[in-house]
Amino acid sequence: MIVVCDTSPVSNLMTIGKLDVLQVLFERIILPEAVAAELSVIGSHRRELMASNWIVVRAVKDRILVDELMQVLDPGESEAIALALEQKADYLVIDERKGRQIAREYGLKMTGLLGVLMTAKSKGIIQEIAPLIDDLVVISGFRIHPQLRAKILKDVGEVE
Repeated sequence: MIVVCDTSPVSNLMTIGKLDVLQVLFERIILPEAVAAELSVIGSHRRELMASNWIVVRAVKDRILVDELMQVLDPGESEAIALALEQKADYLVIDERKGRQIAREYGLKMTGLLGVLMTAKSKGIIQEIAPLIDDLVVISGFRIHPQLRAKILKDVGEVE
């Protein structure tokens, strides 16, 4: 399976100590160079990122597409979309609304951090999502609408 990730899902999972969820779920992820650069400026993440043999960093070849995408997206999102297209990725893991909208226009199959957690729970990789969402909100500053949180928890059988 080919999975390309944008910065925020990787960064948020690193921050709460759950980066391994991506590894168990996908075995390997591909980061574009811009995403790796964005992650490496976060001091505590640099060492973990560099030590992960299941995370592969690749350069995007289509710099024209990246430049076009950078008119409306940041470098990480732009390269993630371009690399997902080049690699014919099975999934692009991206959270930002505008990036998801553009990726959808290119026909990319996507999931976000919450989708990753839901899939991980359905496969028995994690036992509960609620504490992880709480950690994301408190530790990472992740934003989730209360109604979306309630729907996700209901969907995965963790009704509060």
